[in-house]
Amino acid sequence: MSVPAEIAASKQISLTTYRKNGTAVSTPVWQVSEGNTLTTVSLADAWKVKRIRNNPRVEVTACDIRGKIRPGAQPVPGTAALLPPSETENARRLLESRYLSARIGGWFNRTFHIKRPEGVGIVVTF
Repeated sequence: MSVPAEIAASKQISLTTYRKNGTAVSTPVWQVSEGNTLTTVSLADAWKVKRIRNNPRVEVTACDIRGKIRPGAQPVPGTAALLPPSETENARRLLESRYLSARIGGWFNRTFHIKRPEGVGIVVTF
């Protein structure tokens, strides 16, 4: 199954992960869609990353920048995988190709050799 057009076209998505007790937690994130996958990057110590380590089942829904779900938007189930550090930089570059502020931040960090907080790429397969 490929990424639904509504999600691929959306600048932000609501990434829903699940706690150990099954409670759903949604977080708005930037994303880049390719084929049947969606890629994003998060801080390595973020709670969503910890939840994905425990349970790779996720749901993705188109949303606005504040995480408000668009009327009529349908959640799409998927499976998340965490990328190793060697592939996380490629995921950052993908986000930079789509988002101007990510491009500016990435350029600034590379130009002035500013150490970024440790991040981890997340790939959701549908």
